[in-house]
Amino acid sequence: MTRHFDIIILGGGIAGAAMALALAPAAADHGLNIALIDADNLDPVPIQTDGAVFDPRVCALTEASRNLLNNLGVWSSVEALRVSPYQGMEVWDANGTGRIAFSAAELGIPWLGHIVENSIIRRALLERLAETSVHRLGGVEVRELSMKKGTSFSRPQAQLHLWDQSILTAGLIIAADGASSQARRWAGIPMREWDYPHHAIVTTVELEKPHENTAWQIFLDTGPLAFLPLPSSDDNRHFCSIVWSLVPDKARRAMALDDEQFRQELAVAIEYNFGEIVTVAKRYCYPLRQRHARQYHRNGVVLIGDAAHTIHPLAGQGANLGLLDVACLAENILQACSRGEDFASDRILNRYQRGREGHNLAMAATMEGLQRLFSSDHLVLRWLRNAGLNLTDNIPLIKQEIVDQVIGVRCDPLKLSHSPCL
Repeated sequence: MTRHFDIIILGGGIAGAAMALALAPAAADHGLNIALIDADNLDPVPIQTDGAVFDPRVCALTEASRNLLNNLGVWSSVEALRVSPYQGMEVWDANGTGRIAFSAAELGIPWLGHIVENSIIRRALLERLAETSVHRLGGVEVRELSMKKGTSFSRPQAQLHLWDQSILTAGLIIAADGASSQARRWAGIPMREWDYPHHAIVTTVELEKPHENTAWQIFLDTGPLAFLPLPSSDDNRHFCSIVWSLVPDKARRAMALDDEQFRQELAVAIEYNFGEIVTVAKRYCYPLRQRHARQYHRNGVVLIGDAAHTIHPLAGQGANLGLLDVACLAENILQACSRGEDFASDRILNRYQRGREGHNLAMAATMEGLQRLFSSDHLVLRWLRNAGLNLTDNIPLIKQEIVDQVIGVRCDPLKLSHSPCL
């Protein structure tokens, strides 16, 4: 059996679901046949949010990302489930006196960002998507991708061969299938990639003292440690999601500790800013690797999110970059449809690549530079980074520019006059 679609989005995570929802107007207004497919279920799953159990995977959503989710009609659903807006950010060097603090109140904004569990964002997106005409094909496993040659009157068609022997064809495949993207490999898109000298440990911890609605990050000899605030419980228990980047041997050692030992070492690492670490949930560890596609589209496949790029999590920008990819590609496709142009043409996809590649590369370079700067024990570099933190902390204009660029307070994706890709 063969089914044809105009666009197939491969991968039903946050980026893929957001992409499908952003393109829903093309299905409604221009009659495009669009499908979101994934090996997992694509029905919105109920989430229990009234206890002390949290998804270990969280996003530090910027204002640009929140605006996008709001423009897609899902932010109110996310808020109704569970979010943690934070009004402060503290960053300091464990090996010196360097420190910088950001305050939403000082900057004249209500918050610096929101910490939201991945499962909550995905559920809200899938719930809204179910109200559209976009096809959701869950439990679909792709065996391979091939290209069917076009005629003089039509362009080539991408063919997804499924394990049940059926075939899905499309004019365009949008690959949102993660950092190890199979679609990217099938399309023959080359990558620049290398390992960071860190593994990341992620988990949820309960704190003795409140986190003060502040995101905290300390740079240690072994790598950065971030505490991201989560909502407190009704009985006044306080929680944070942590991302602890450690050199591989230290990460393996930390994962081998029992909970009591891990809690003690974590409290020492964060300099007892929250008193004792009361409890720790199950820990997860994964190696960190930087990736960036040398081109964003080829052979009928276009990349978004982690399929196109991954960076060090020290500034929490990975998911936000993916959502900006979604906004830029969706706008270019929707504009092409409104003008009667071929949305899968090289011209349209090149515009998307030009709109996002520079920003993604710049963010990757910034994260690489920060990682190298703060991992160095060279005396001069240590002095420079501490002096730089303290100097920046005392210059409001520089701090405002950092907030504008990183947190995206002036960016409103999917509104043409403020688009990040124009």
